[in-house]
Amino acid sequence: MKPYVELAIGFARTGVTGYGGGPSTIPLIEFEAVQKYKWMTEEEFGEILALANTLPGPIATKMAAYIGYKLKGSLGATVAILAHILPSIVAMIGLLGVLYSFRKSPIVSGMVQGVTPVIGFMLLEMAYRFFQNGRKGLGLSKMVILSAVSLVFVQFLGLHPGILIAGFLIAAYLIADRKEKAASPETNVLLQRKEKSS
Repeated sequence: MKPYVELAIGFARTGVTGYGGGPSTIPLIEFEAVQKYKWMTEEEFGEILALANTLPGPIATKMAAYIGYKLKGSLGATVAILAHILPSIVAMIGLLGVLYSFRKSPIVSGMVQGVTPVIGFMLLEMAYRFFQNGRKGLGLSKMVILSAVSLVFVQFLGLHPGILIAGFLIAAYLIADRKEKAASPETNVLLQRKEKSS
């Protein structure tokens, strides 16, 4: 029962405090999944985030579904999704009229502007940690080149991030497959030598 309670509490928190939509919620989900409850490693979270970006639909809901399913199967995914979206739905229905009537208020505008830098810093901090993890796996030069390529395609050419991620995944698979095929003859030769020597 404890994992379900933790899923409900963790994703209820991300749903309530994830002001500004999916991107602002990602660091909150990462905090709950990696740092607080240790459901997964930071590297695994980065992989899940990359895969979730290639699929249609809200990113936070996809992350909740995957993490819940990883922990407790279909029921865990259901608990995580409901815990994440229900508080927001209830709050939206309850406060929509109030917020709409005060939409031009300088106080509300100031609140929005005050939250934005915090969200930006959280995203920047998470991006830095992902960059460091990528640097460890790929090396600094490759990571800088791939980051620059991603920036050009997404920011300047307007390519959807999901398409770019899918392209990188396919390229990584093809490269790994080619290396594995190239290494297999060498492995067979070594095995044959061991058999002959024994």
